[in-house]
Amino acid sequence: MNRQSFLWQSAVLTAGITGFPSLLAKAKQNDIILGHQQKRYRLDTKWGALDFNRYPVKDCHEMVQDQFGRIILLTNETKNNIIIYDKKGKLVTTWGNDYPGAHGLTLFHENGQDVLFIADNNRHQVIKTTLDGKVLLTLDYPKDAGIYQSASEFVPTETAITPNGDIYVADGYGKDYIIHYNAKGQYIRHWGGRGSAPKHLKNAHGICYDGRDQQRPILMVTSREENAFKRFTLDGQYIDTIPLPGAWVCRPVIKGDYLYAAVLQTHQRQGQSSGFVTILDQQNKVVSNLAGSTPTYTNQVLQNMYQTLNVFQYPHDVCIDDEDNLYVAQWNSGHVYPYKLTPIN
Repeated sequence: MNRQSFLWQSAVLTAGITGFPSLLAKAKQNDIILGHQQKRYRLDTKWGALDFNRYPVKDCHEMVQDQFGRIILLTNETKNNIIIYDKKGKLVTTWGNDYPGAHGLTLFHENGQDVLFIADNNRHQVIKTTLDGKVLLTLDYPKDAGIYQSASEFVPTETAITPNGDIYVADGYGKDYIIHYNAKGQYIRHWGGRGSAPKHLKNAHGICYDGRDQQRPILMVTSREENAFKRFTLDGQYIDTIPLPGAWVCRPVIKGDYLYAAVLQTHQRQGQSSGFVTILDQQNKVVSNLAGSTPTYTNQVLQNMYQTLNVFQYPHDVCIDDEDNLYVAQWNSGHVYPYKLTPIN
């Protein structure tokens, strides 16, 4: 591609201009550049593609990178719940047949080893495993909390693990509580819950440990129906809300100074394959939207965000690797494998 063509497409795709979905059909795959400011990426939609007959996926829910540099995908396809790639997109291995509601995937480095936490909607459990699938711990619904009558009311979507091993479970499809356990899986407390006060949550879809301020580590929690993240202390005290108008955000993912999140869909276009990816800086200001509108603040208030290019259908998670490449897993998007986005310097 010549320089003039490159600059034209870059300008259009990074400016957040609506009305250009046909560019996807016209542009070669390696010509598609998404994002704004210092966070721009070249799209590769073929990176994770596999032989569907041998390695099928349903919903590609979440992804993490392990200490060996491998990219681990969680899908609710019980022929292979876990698919492990190298960074070039080559299949390494697969495992897992027991997680029909596989939804949340968190990696924690414990005593020199990586472990996984799988939140399963159908099983109403969180399962801790080794990287090759050996079960280490299972968390059932917290009877001791006194807020559930049965396991069916507990529908976990995500976990966050603090450096001391404490486990926080987001009951994002149940009663919207955050359940706090110690490293042994013993119940400590709960907070949040569905409601209209600032401390409450509406679709607590995701949660992560935010240690960017080492003097004041916090928990960042998704309140997806409110198009927001909410910040809490480690003992569950509400701090504040980060509004993300128009964005049905999934879980927050922190890498370095930045927070990354898949936006499942645009508020005004629910059920219309209107997702994108958003990136916030350390001051929790949106600096880039991939396939979304240019981040705009008026009197320090973020204006409504929306999809501008139909690159993604329903993005469900992002993973940022050790080279700052970005991977996107999608829900309900025609059984597509993950996409890879390479940063543009």
